[in-house]
Amino acid sequence: MAEPLSYRAQVDAQRMDRLRQLQKELPIVCTDFFRSIAQTTSTLTRLAYAYDFRLFFQYLIAENPLFGDCEPRLMDDDDLKKIKMRDIDGYQEYLSQYYVTDEESGESHLVQNHDLGIMRKLCSLRSLFEYLFKNGHIDANIATLVTLPKLHDKPILRLEPQEMQKMLDTVATGEGLTARQQKLLEFTRVRDTAMLLLFLGTGIRVSECVGLNIEDLDLELNAFLVTRKGGNQSILYYPDQVADALKEYLAQRETITPQEGHEHALFLSMQKRRITQRAVQNLVKKYALVAAPLKKRISPHKLRSTFGTNLYNETGDIYLVADVLGHSDVNTTRRHYADMTDAHKREAARRIALPTVDKTSEE
Repeated sequence: MAEPLSYRAQVDAQRMDRLRQLQKELPIVCTDFFRSIAQTTSTLTRLAYAYDFRLFFQYLIAENPLFGDCEPRLMDDDDLKKIKMRDIDGYQEYLSQYYVTDEESGESHLVQNHDLGIMRKLCSLRSLFEYLFKNGHIDANIATLVTLPKLHDKPILRLEPQEMQKMLDTVATGEGLTARQQKLLEFTRVRDTAMLLLFLGTGIRVSECVGLNIEDLDLELNAFLVTRKGGNQSILYYPDQVADALKEYLAQRETITPQEGHEHALFLSMQKRRITQRAVQNLVKKYALVAAPLKKRISPHKLRSTFGTNLYNETGDIYLVADVLGHSDVNTTRRHYADMTDAHKREAARRIALPTVDKTSEE
């Protein structure tokens, strides 16, 4: 068997190809910008920037008559200097609702961004304008004058213990699924159980899950090697219940002949290829809608939050949670689990025993 292919390397190569294609639709100076941040950002971050830049320049050409005859790739410094604050203000308003055309089907669909999505796109634009200003392409960084939307804290969406149990019961029995889903479940039950338990038992990211190879597992140690965001590798350990599910799936996995190039992938799709992130997201959503019908946005990341919540409740150790989840900054973890921290503080206040105040002497 050939050496295992790096899933991360394959994904990065695909993203780089897409990034190069998108750069052909952007001003040439954008290519210089991407080169300047190549050593400090991931390909996913740069690709997200490219999509954001394309949307901005498409808006600019469609809405501002000064740019109506422009082709983004041919825009030079003189064109960029014509962009005013009102253009970015208008773009911010436009971002709340607009139509995009699917590149494959040619069909248009409505996109609605909430505050977080609008802020991310505006921050992308700010990064570009900061680069343009520092390198003398424009005379002023007008993007800094635009007020960013105010973000409101949202409660972390997670599953309660009974909802986790019902999700696994749904996989086991198929109850609550459609007839078509139940038929499919006959082929995917073992795999789906292993994946759900892996999310709930380790807090693994969906990108890390789909990137797992068979060789990454150590069944004797109940551990696996995972490639984190940024490319760093870490060893995670899983409980016995996850181990049992993985062993059952591996026994089934040995009976499957994967397609060429997917021989090392741990989790396979029905097409015998490495399962995709989108497929895993749909899988989790399918079972979650039965187990927690009022929680419409349950995703693999919400299962990760569920794991983090459970680990923190059991240990009270925010640093341990940060380490296991792969957060480089514990403050990231602290922000996510601030409500639990407050709960522990209130519990501590209730448990403190103080001496009784004798008020008889005051009378």
